[in-house]
Amino acid sequence: FISIDCGGVNYTDTSTHINYVSDANIINSGVRETISSEISTIQLLRRLRSFPEGKRNCYKINVTRGSKYLIRTTFLYGNYDGRNMLPHFDLLLGANKWATVNINNASNPQLEEIIHVPSLDYVQICLVDTGHGTPFITTIEFRTLKNHTYVTQYGSLKLYLRNDFGSDIIYRYPTDVYDRLWYILEPFEDWTNLSGSISDDSLDKGDYQLRATIMRTAVTPTNASDPLSISWGQNHETDEFYVYMHFTEIQVLTTNQTRQFNIMRNGELWIPNFSPRYLAVDTLYTSSAISEKEIEFVRTGNSTLPPIISALEVYTVIDLQKPETFQGDVDAITSIKSVYGVKRDWQGDPCAPAAYLWDGLNCTYGDDEVPRITTLNLSSSGLSGKIDPSISKLTMLEKLDLSNNSLNDEVPDFLSQLQHLKILNLEKNNLSGSIPSALVEKSKEGSLTLSLGQNPHICEHGQCIEHRKHRNNIVIPLVASICGGLILLGTVTAILWILRRRKSKASMVEKDQSEISEQHTKQEDSLKQSKKQICSHSDICKITNNFNTIVGRGGFGTVYLGYIYDTPVAVKILSPSSFRGYEQFQAEVTLLLRVHHKNLTSLIGYCDEGSNKSLIYEYMANGNLLEHLSGTHSKSKFLSWEDRLRIAVDAAL
Repeated sequence: FISIDCGGVNYTDTSTHINYVSDANIINSGVRETISSEISTIQLLRRLRSFPEGKRNCYKINVTRGSKYLIRTTFLYGNYDGRNMLPHFDLLLGANKWATVNINNASNPQLEEIIHVPSLDYVQICLVDTGHGTPFITTIEFRTLKNHTYVTQYGSLKLYLRNDFGSDIIYRYPTDVYDRLWYILEPFEDWTNLSGSISDDSLDKGDYQLRATIMRTAVTPTNASDPLSISWGQNHETDEFYVYMHFTEIQVLTTNQTRQFNIMRNGELWIPNFSPRYLAVDTLYTSSAISEKEIEFVRTGNSTLPPIISALEVYTVIDLQKPETFQGDVDAITSIKSVYGVKRDWQGDPCAPAAYLWDGLNCTYGDDEVPRITTLNLSSSGLSGKIDPSISKLTMLEKLDLSNNSLNDEVPDFLSQLQHLKILNLEKNNLSGSIPSALVEKSKEGSLTLSLGQNPHICEHGQCIEHRKHRNNIVIPLVASICGGLILLGTVTAILWILRRRKSKASMVEKDQSEISEQHTKQEDSLKQSKKQICSHSDICKITNNFNTIVGRGGFGTVYLGYIYDTPVAVKILSPSSFRGYEQFQAEVTLLLRVHHKNLTSLIGYCDEGSNKSLIYEYMANGNLLEHLSGTHSKSKFLSWEDRLRIAVDAAL
């Protein structure tokens, strides 16, 4: 048995002897609140937990898988917040909606009950903010039931009504762990209340464990010859019900007295010649769901006494069809949350329902299919330590982003065993060691986009990024600003060369459109001769991480930072509106595939796919020549006149 006082403390109820525990160790969200003793004198109902933050807040409660439980939640608003605003919100059981809690009276407790057989070793009860007031909860209780009671053909049983007939108490609270909360119906004009002297010790409670406080009272028709009719409303025409009727003979009958009656459904005989037993509970019930909403008890010709009934329970069938996330994925993501102390609103089922999908996840969904986690994005989440092995248990993972954290140690080989992984982003961490060869091979094959930039101690084939960066960055870059640098030098040869280039370009612009188109066609034909350095537009998207980081702009277009494996590159994207940029694109591809110089940035590749045209250059992390000449770059060093003259002459040559 589980009895939780939400927002309360551990204690034993002096009247019921039920041990209640605080929810403090079960949930880490919400606010503890107290209601006035003027509204409730019952200790159990004096405290609650409200949830002013978060869309979905969940209790995860350990249970015995396959056992049958009556799960009861209680809500007493009591104007705890002083706002006198009656909220309503949704209640979920796992991934499925259990009920909408509509608080319609601040002073009366509201109850939601369900009879359910968990398929897991835990149950998650979630309160969902629907925008109509702050969700809250007062108590959560689990009571085990015998597996052969409350049997359904499918689904779970949601309480529709529970009536204690013949009593004069509006609410009858549980007297022990087996008891339930009963509602008392005011007697109809054609009913008469009966009562007898029955104790729990003398009563055979039966499989349904009905207490003497319930069974010692009953109702009977005022006119002894009339049938006893009991009906209940119907929320929807399609509602189907399971009905449980509880009887006991509360009077000691003489030898010439008999109580016998037929039970009718929809005017037809259902159970004939039934006689309740004295000091024993008899429970009659529907073995399948029925749509009728009225039952009649009709006295037989042999009976000297009218029919009676002590208690009635009616349940509707609720089919919790939405599958919960694959348990292996749940275990893995729960472990990841624990290992890294993830500070996100991760409560309830990770994938279901889809409206409350955990932040940073994507999942697969299908008709009656178990959701699987396909994306895990923990970028910029303050992670530290090693890459957790639990990630390897997310076997359907397609995209993993752990970038911009403080992860250290080696890139683990188990990442290469994720067969469906297509994108792996480990940029901006403190990872070290060699890249697993299987990951490198997948990246070369094009089946995996691998991003490892800004991990200064990562090595590939025995050569570390930090060493390659040092080697590449000692070259002083020229391309973007060489003309400005040459003007500062005042070198005659360089100036003449620049003027000649400008004059040549100006004459090209003045050509008519037909000549330019013809020239473009010829140059495009010549480009096709160098297939080994051609990239597709989709390759460019992967290299630049969908054009994520801009490092510069010019007349040609925008320059983006990209990575080929773990090596940074600069990707210049031709702007569709740049006419002269298109000429420059063709000229640079044709020229730089043939010309190589230690002071000239290398052309690594290019894309010439329809209107998508781009150039991939060696990335110059230390800035361009103009920045070094003017001293505006943070890493600029003093350039002697000899250095400046050498750069100018080399460029002119």
